[in-house]
Amino acid sequence: MTSMNAASQSFVNVGERTNVTGSAVFRRMITEGRYADAVEVARQQVENGAQVIDVNMDEGMLDGAEAMRTS
Repeated sequence: MTSMNAASQSFVNVGERTNVTGSAVFRRMITEGRYADAVEVARQQVENGAQVIDVNMDEGMLDGAEAMRTS
């Protein structure tokens, strides 16, 4: 992981598709245990210019802490 100095950046492109509450497709990947597919979503965001990935595993029917350790 690379550290960023926010003062040196006037704009930061944040990848937000790794969000179980905001993306039904991503949520389905996580709930079905398709973690490699979920990682590919994040990888595609970086390849398309995201400098930071916002990962959200906070969903009522999901053990978010376990999902983060697993993925």
